[in-house]
Amino acid sequence: MTSYSMIKVGNDYVVQANDKCILKVGSRRRAAQLISEATGLLNALAAVESPDIAPDEPSLAREAPELP
Repeated sequence: MTSYSMIKVGNDYVVQANDKCILKVGSRRRAAQLISEATGLLNALAAVESPDIAPDEPSLAREAPELP
């Protein structure tokens, strides 16, 4: 899971993900909103399960090849 934070640099706020700077914005409120949205998206992504692409067993039995 990614941990988000924000730090103040001068008059701007820098959004960090796992201690890596990813975005610089002008307001603290906007930085907090972006962190909230990113966390929500990651949580929604984790809840989605991928469908099974192929079943464990084939749907048809394999036929024996005919030899001449």
